[in-house]
Amino acid sequence: MTTSVKASHLLVKTEEEALKLKKEIDNGKDFAQAAQEVSLCPSGKNGGDLGYFTRGQMVKSFEDAAFSMNVGEVSNPIKTQFGYHLIYLTDKKD
Repeated sequence: MTTSVKASHLLVKTEEEALKLKKEIDNGKDFAQAAQEVSLCPSGKNGGDLGYFTRGQMVKSFEDAAFSMNVGEVSNPIKTQFGYHLIYLTDKKD
């Protein structure tokens, strides 16, 4: 069976901005609220929710991070050609 993960993310232009947001989220700021406020991705309006996805559907660095995380964890900034992402893993299915 293929593993799938459910994640939310937010996308910003700079690593500094991503690190600042990560600190705010680690200190209690709601991830979905942060995504709605700052994410450059259209998913931001839905709190960054990407739904479930399997390997091969996302940019490799993003995917590698998401599949290595534990449910409930927020990633450190992940750089892609789009900018810097924070990923919040909400579920994992085997």
